[in-house]
Order: sequence, then structure tokens, then C-alpha cells
Amino acid sequence: MSTIELRTYVFLDSLQPQLASYMATASLGFLPVPGDSCLWVEVSPGMAVHRLSDIALKASNVRLTQQIVERSYGSMVFNHRDQSDVLEAGNSILRYLRAEEYEREQCVIMWNEIIYSITADHATLINRDNRKGSMVMPGQSIFIMETQPAGYIIYAANEAEKAANVTLVEARAVGAFGRLLMSGAEADIQAAAHAATSALSGLACKPNLK
Repeated sequence: MSTIELRTYVFLDSLQPQLASYMATASLGFLPVPGDSCLWVEVSPGMAVHRLSDIALKASNVRLTQQIVERSYGSMVFNHRDQSDVLEAGNSILRYLRAEEYEREQCVIMWNEIIYSITADHATLINRDNRKGSMVMPGQSIFIMETQPAGYIIYAANEAEKAANVTLVEARAVGAFGRLLMSGAEADIQAAAHAATSALSGLACKPNLK
């Protein structure tokens, strides 16, 4: 059996309303609701998610929100109202991998930018590309972020929504890179960007040797 690499491991203590709703638009499993605890785990190779999901589901009362299997990467998302169930599911995965939480891959922020007072043309094109989140209004400011691995963008989105009155437009957390786009008033966007960046910078991870 191939070695399983722990790419992303993030625990969300309380899903914020917009993020919970956004995740539900893509979920093929049990839908999360605001206030649920959530665990997002990403591993390589992708097929390993089946074994690890089985272990987590048998170890606790969590519900499987989503399971994404790609050739290189696989993601598992679990939710439950009780934080202890979600934490136990995560611990069961870590025990199987003989790993600690901090041995997850280091989060690299590939892009981190605020664009102020966007034009109507720009807003329209963003809205046409997006089908799951809310719309950007002309004149609003936007915060955009890209991370590697992709799964960390969910943690950034949740912490940003906690910190400010912003609108979640996109939080794409699968594939090679994760992408976040939020809109709102200038001061709120600045607060959200600060919260997201600080949250990711505070994660304990193994050094990136690549």
C-alpha cells in the first residue's frame, strides 16, 4: 500500500452561516448547517480517502459531508453538532496515519490581495463565473486569496466571516490550489483579510522542504 501523505487537516469549531450554506451547495453527503463543527482533511493519493473515511465514521457519530477523490489528492469533510465527535473522528484518522496534527503540509499563501471599489464590468464577470456563492456589487471592495494545499482556504474563509460583515462569493477548496473571494465595504474587507491571513499564519505545520 502506498504511503499516505497528510496534506490538509483543519478543524472548524463553528461553521459560519455563509460558509455552511456555500458548502451545502456542493455537498453530496449530509448537509452542514451553521454552528456545526467541521473537519476538513486532504490526503495524497486520492484513493486513500475511502479507507480513512471508513475509519472516521466507525470511530464517532460524525456525518460525511463530502468526499472528493482525484488522482493526486482526496478530501474528506465531516460535520456534527458536537465538537467532541468531530475531534474524535480526526484523532482516529491521525492514529491510523501514525501522525500528529502539526505534521500536515505547510500552508503557503500563493496570493493575498484587496482590490478597492471594483467596476461594474469586473463585478459582472466575477458573478458570471460564480454559481454557488453570493454576488459582488459594483463599487464594493474584494478580498482574494489563493492557498496551497487547497483545503486551507476553508479555514481562512470561516475565520474571515467570523471577523467581519462580508459577503462570501467563492471558497474553492479542491484541486491544486484553494481560492477565496469575499466582497464588502472597505473596512470590513480589510478586517476579513487580516483575520484570514492571521489564521493561516498561526497554523502549526511541518516545514516545507520542497
